[in-house]
Amino acid sequence: MQLFKWLYPGLHFKRWLALSFLGLVLAATGIGLLGRSLPREHQAVLMTWFAELFGPGRVWLGGALLLVLGLPALVYGNFKAFRSVVDALAPGESTRLVDIIYTRQHLRRGPRIVVIGGGTGLSVLLRGLKQYTSNITAIVTVADDGGSSGRLRGELGMLPPGDIRNCLVALADKESLMEDLLQYRFKSGDLAGHNLGNLLLAALNHVAGGFHEAVQALSKVLAIRGQVLPVTLQNVVLGAELSDGTLVYGESSIPQCRKPIKRVFLVPGDCYPLPEALQAIAEADAVVLGPGSLYTSILPNLLVRGIPEAIARTRAVRVYVCNVMTQPGETDGYAASDHLQAIFTHAGPIVDYVVVNQGGIPSRLKARYRREGAVPVVVDGDKLRQMGVKVIGANLVHESNVVRHHPDKLARLILELALLERKAGEPFGSFNGSLNGSLRSGRM
Repeated sequence: MQLFKWLYPGLHFKRWLALSFLGLVLAATGIGLLGRSLPREHQAVLMTWFAELFGPGRVWLGGALLLVLGLPALVYGNFKAFRSVVDALAPGESTRLVDIIYTRQHLRRGPRIVVIGGGTGLSVLLRGLKQYTSNITAIVTVADDGGSSGRLRGELGMLPPGDIRNCLVALADKESLMEDLLQYRFKSGDLAGHNLGNLLLAALNHVAGGFHEAVQALSKVLAIRGQVLPVTLQNVVLGAELSDGTLVYGESSIPQCRKPIKRVFLVPGDCYPLPEALQAIAEADAVVLGPGSLYTSILPNLLVRGIPEAIARTRAVRVYVCNVMTQPGETDGYAASDHLQAIFTHAGPIVDYVVVNQGGIPSRLKARYRREGAVPVVVDGDKLRQMGVKVIGANLVHESNVVRHHPDKLARLILELALLERKAGEPFGSFNGSLNGSLRSGRM
């Protein structure tokens, strides 16, 4: 019955469908006449007609005429029928829709990348990766308890939406207005400090019947390239044991203590991940930790039971993207090897490559960050290699008002690692030719 709906009045589809069918009949008849493959009685009738029209020795002109009339009618009818559907779905944007279809088909052939972390750093990498592949899974921490996320978590008993929202926006196939809307933060009234995207996830949390379902619903609305998964659906609290033995609870409270961190842990400690997260890690071509806050964005994911074991078992290349700057209250005085050692201490030796920045940082930004207690992370390559990892250095700083990784440069480097580690004879479509040789020149 669904097929008959295409024949409803007002669709402006039937006329072009009829033209296409007529063109197909004419072209097929012309080919059959030229090839003498029509049924005998039909062949005789047509040859008689065209012999009278063109002469006995020029019957082939009849077949050619039918073919010349039929093929354009077939092509034009199909084209107009397609345009009728496209114009109904995206009025005035048929060219853009074709581009979207082509892009999505191209991106589906890209490598499978799993990115683990949270905060601003994770969304920066996702913005770069989505230009090359749609096979992306972002596994995001749910330990945040500050700002709008913390208020919604306390008042509504839901998981914190902030980091999830940032990742959804980063992966969205969207117009800039949609991004501005979801990132809009109210400045006055009872909603002051709240983010519109967070409120939308809060509403969907109740409408859709759960936080995971809310994330999936918003993912469909934004048509994201890939998937975003909370690392666990359990309500966890991040805790830390400081160097003097003090225990601190709450993700936002840990950096404020300004004391060296000995270890971090989750309460409850027996939380489990989403099965989709474990499956994505098992099927990945590359698993990336970071960039992001070491103790409050990356490690909370590795404390969820099953996640470190899944990373240890995967055949994917495993990459840690070290931060460009130290973070006050978390990694004061840390070199790159100290970051990696913290990961090994909490989750075991689950890293094959460490990506570090070798580019210069503008003096004005260095001075600004120094006043806040942050300095560039020292890259101690020899010590890193002694820990059994390969070190990849490149100019990864994005020129802006803050020190961030460059989305495209970092994404291309990660993809090259995935491509180089992949077995010979299993290329990712055209991606081998689309990436340059920056990785080969960036080894330390």
